Amino acid sequence: MLFRNAMLFRFPKSAAADLAESLEAQLGTKVLRPCGKLEMATRGWVSPYGRGHGRLVAGVGAFRLLALGGEDKLLPPAVVDAAVAERIEALEAERGRPVGGRERRRLKEEVTEALVPQAFVRPSRLAGYLDLADGWLVVDTASRKAAEGFLTVLRDSLDGFPAVPPEPGESPRALLTEWLTGSKLPQGIELGDECELRDPADQGAIVRCRRQDLEADEVREHLKSGKLVAQLGLVVDGRVSLVLGEDLVLRKLRFLDAAVESIEGDRHDGAEAEIDARFAVTTLTLKPLLSRLAEWFGLARPRERRA
Repeated sequence: MLFRNAMLFRFPKSAAADLAESLEAQLGTKVLRPCGKLEMATRGWVSPYGRGHGRLVAGVGAFRLLALGGEDKLLPPAVVDAAVAERIEALEAERGRPVGGRERRRLKEEVTEALVPQAFVRPSRLAGYLDLADGWLVVDTASRKAAEGFLTVLRDSLDGFPAVPPEPGESPRALLTEWLTGSKLPQGIELGDECELRDPADQGAIVRCRRQDLEADEVREHLKSGKLVAQLGLVVDGRVSLVLGEDLVLRKLRFLDAAVESIEGDRHDGAEAEIDARFAVTTLTLKPLLSRLAEWFGLARPRERRA
């Protein structure tokens, strides 16, 4: 349960007021159910502890761990097209004339409806957590679509939940570029070995560096030519490495020895205790980082809505 990515949302203090006690019950109204015969996908909450556990929420301090489960039926378009082609071929042979466009569309709908109940089902799980004290929703994905899907189900479960993407007061691209030049790198932050540079012009050049000394002259030359940083690899306090994007998504999270040694050194009484320990490492490592991101980029917590 160590997060690999972090898509960030913020919510006001009022939204967290009742969740500490009521979250479990509210999520219980949207538990994952199997796909129906004609459904292509379903989403709902599952236990963060895995199969066989009834609890839908894991809690460590002010943090609440959630897991969104999913079922998606796999029905490749090629399978549908092949079945439709067989039907059309049979009809044309029987009638002695071509099948028209409207009938082709009707046949495709009929074939799809017939094949959906036979499709394989692919399960999925997406973890996220709420920081009730500081107003963060953190979803373990780099996909905006997946994160918005998580938030949509959460809003449905909580009868509305006013979480929104953070709005930076400082330009992330400009600040990341300053960090790469070394002029304003914050204390406790070291450059990693990965970056993406973009020419600000439309259709401009893109340079991606991996396993690269970011202080090398060749990187500096790209900056001198006017390219700006879109993604930057960083190491924070020797505890976590990541790639921070101008979209403020934390990608490729890797918790370093200083952060995970407590997990490896302690014995845990069962899988549930180990998940709690890993969740604690995730939240306690990311908490100060998110506070610093809020300070550096001006990511203010949303204000309460006026009546």
